[in-house]
Amino acid sequence: MGGSSEESEVSKATGTAVALACKSLGYDVLELLFQDNYEILLPKLKNADIVFNALHGGVGENGKIQTWMNDNRILYTGSGPDASKLCMDKSRSKALARDLNITTADWELLGNIQEEPTILLPFVVKPNDQGSTVGLRIVINENDIKPALKEAFVHGKSVIIEKYISGRELTVTVLGGRAYPIVEIQPTHNLYDYECKYTPGMSKYICPADLPSGLSDQIKYDTEKIFKGLGCEVYGRADYMLANNGQYFFLEMNTLPGMTDTSLVPKSTAVAGLSFEKLVKKIIELSQ
Repeated sequence: MGGSSEESEVSKATGTAVALACKSLGYDVLELLFQDNYEILLPKLKNADIVFNALHGGVGENGKIQTWMNDNRILYTGSGPDASKLCMDKSRSKALARDLNITTADWELLGNIQEEPTILLPFVVKPNDQGSTVGLRIVINENDIKPALKEAFVHGKSVIIEKYISGRELTVTVLGGRAYPIVEIQPTHNLYDYECKYTPGMSKYICPADLPSGLSDQIKYDTEKIFKGLGCEVYGRADYMLANNGQYFFLEMNTLPGMTDTSLVPKSTAVAGLSFEKLVKKIIELSQ
């Protein structure tokens, strides 16, 4: 847990929660916190039966650590290198979703701050390979375009411009290839931003989301389809926007979603009867 990404604090919270669950399950647990050089942990990692990857963002989620652990024959939880890399690339994963006939908002990729967006306002500006809404802004006025691009490019080498969809925010957990009850997120801000994600009481969560059964089933079906299509394994979480006309739009797939008190995956699986400890146990068992 930890790492040097901008989500390192969230990773520490996930790691701490998972470690407590593992201890209560009777596992012999070693908590490994690092900042930059994870390779110095190699002797300890090789000695473990399995490594619970509680990292978020950066090298922990973009396939680099997964490749390194594969090369060193270390067993770990979650998706492998290819799916991790693909899902961290929002533009590529959206393109694959579209290939699978799953609707996603129109988007374009900018490689530098001099490029001008061609998508009409309003739109969302965000780094192409960040999570936890880091560097994300909704742009409504032309005057806000350049500041939003500047902020996003601080956090990534490429920036995605995505047509803004007004509506309800939904997220779907996949565990063992099966979609679990849909969570609707109602943030106190007009955006489910970093503060709303990680501050208790800043968002309201409804699970299962109040949706027509046919719509709920279709979203879950598409989530299982894209999870498989992206090559994901064990568990993940797909995010959607549900427009006022009932059309839903795929946003992204998270291969290492948060596992803290305010996290969405535990909220969803709890409704299906899985305690946090049972969820952690299932992730470990599915990863072997």
